[in-house]
Amino acid sequence: MVCVDLGSSPGSWSQYVTEKLGARVRIVALDLLPMDTLPSVEFIQGDFREDDILGRVESELGEGRADLVLSDMAPNISGNKSVDQPRSMYLAELALDLCERALRPGGDFVCKLFQGEGTDAFIENARRRFGRVRVMKPEASRPGSREVYLVARNYQL
Repeated sequence: MVCVDLGSSPGSWSQYVTEKLGARVRIVALDLLPMDTLPSVEFIQGDFREDDILGRVESELGEGRADLVLSDMAPNISGNKSVDQPRSMYLAELALDLCERALRPGGDFVCKLFQGEGTDAFIENARRRFGRVRVMKPEASRPGSREVYLVARNYQL
């Protein structure tokens, strides 16, 4: 199994996937911040919004495609919702666009979202590309938090 982990630092999702799948997984992880070395993880430090960094991710995948794309990316929060929400949605859109370039048919996508302007359109866009889409609020999330995760299964080209 091949997984792409966007916004990977400090490494929680990569560690979870590695623990669940062991030697059966290869992870290409990416973040602006450094991340500790983990087994089966090839880490790229850089800005996913830059073409050369995206090219490095695609280069690590080689000719194959990913089975799973995870995105835990979030912008640096300013506290101004009118600024933070569009930045958050931009990162989510970039992650969804990566699915077109790097996810195999039938693959899965998990993406952090912050409920607000643009979220409904993003979910509808994901529904056109995946067989099944659910939005889930993690138990660990504060009750008043707008944080949710989109879980999309069975990618359709």
